This record gives sequence, C-alpha cells and structure tokens, in this order.
Amino acid sequence: MMGELVDFMGLLHKSTRRDYRERVCQHDKPLLVEKALQYAFDYWDGDRNTGYGGYRYLPGRWTPIAQAMIDHYQLPEDAAILDIGCGKGFLLYEFMRLLPKARVAGLDISRYGIEQGKEEVKPFLTCGNAIALPYADQSFDLVISLGMLHSLTNYEVYAALREIERVGRGHKWVMQESYRNERERINMLNWQLTQRTYFRVDEWEWFFKMAGYTGDYGYIFFE
Repeated sequence: MMGELVDFMGLLHKSTRRDYRERVCQHDKPLLVEKALQYAFDYWDGDRNTGYGGYRYLPGRWTPIAQAMIDHYQLPEDAAILDIGCGKGFLLYEFMRLLPKARVAGLDISRYGIEQGKEEVKPFLTCGNAIALPYADQSFDLVISLGMLHSLTNYEVYAALREIERVGRGHKWVMQESYRNERERINMLNWQLTQRTYFRVDEWEWFFKMAGYTGDYGYIFFE
C-alpha cells in the first residue's frame, strides 16, 4: 500500500524567489538546458539561469528538514539513511550531525557535485544512476530522494521506484516537481532545466501505485 503525502520541503522552497518567465523571455532556453544537463559547474555553481547559481552549504538551512524526518519517522540513533540524488551531500551532513551513530550513503549522477561535496560526507557519496542502485536489498531504514525523479524519463522513474523499494527496509520519502492547475504547469515548464517527467499530482500517485511504491511522497509547486 502506498504511503502518505508529507511536506518536509514547503517552507524551504517558498523562501527562494524565482522569476518564472526570465529563462524563456530573456535567454535562449535550449542552451541553458544543454548546460544544465551536463550536471557540472554550470548547473551547480554557474549562473542562476543554468542551475542553482552557486550551491553552497549554509549552516542551519537543512537542519530543520533532517530533524523533521528524524522525528516523523522516529529514526534510531544508528539509522541507515540513503539519499538518492544527494548532490553535494548537505542534507546527509545534517543527518550525521543530528545522529552521530547513523550510517549514511548518498548517490548522485553528477560527478562534479560529489567532488564538490561537503568534506565530512564525501567518503559516503557515490556517483551512479538511480535506476540501478549499488546497494543490497533492504539495506536502509530511510531512503529519500529530493527533486530527482522528475529528471528521469517515465520508464526510468518506474525503475528507480522499484530500486527504492528494493533497498529500503523501512521508511521511504520522495519529492518531485508537479502541478495542480495551469498556472503552476506553465510556471514549471518555464522554470525547469533538467525535468523529463511532467506529471500532475494524480498522475504521480497513479504511477507510484503502478510501480508498487509503498513509501511517502511530497511535491514542489511553482505557484
């Protein structure tokens, strides 16, 4: 049975200001997308129009999210935690701080992101693809993925969800970009750079069930 809708990211997402039309009205957006899809410097630390505009660790930014997950899922001190699409590992670092006995692991397709990762967590990061996770069955008490699934094609999303089910022995939570109305859909289309799957909320939930995903889920909306 599929899990529940849980919002861990809403306040953090809404704290970032975005001009949804700039990327299509003031730039050649296909060029921006081509740069972003390399998942290298331009995506992480280059101009804001090709990605994050400088993805840096800010003390306290990810702490409330990690703490909320720990509390919600009542994670033990020695929990095994996997972050798929971990980027530079900032969220995993917060788990390490809050649960010093935890075993953390992160996977990301971006070699640059991992190489530029936070030093304390870099030894636990792996460059790889979510559709073929290099971990044994039922290895983790919590498997999370923030903003990664929508960057896959729909058949890759299916494979990734099956892999999440395979490696998780406990709780799971995935977050993806979605929409509930036409304004959110157009804003999302204007803003996105690496997105490959554009599902409404009800489509995501149908897809979760089809893939046999039993974990919780959340969404980011472009209001």
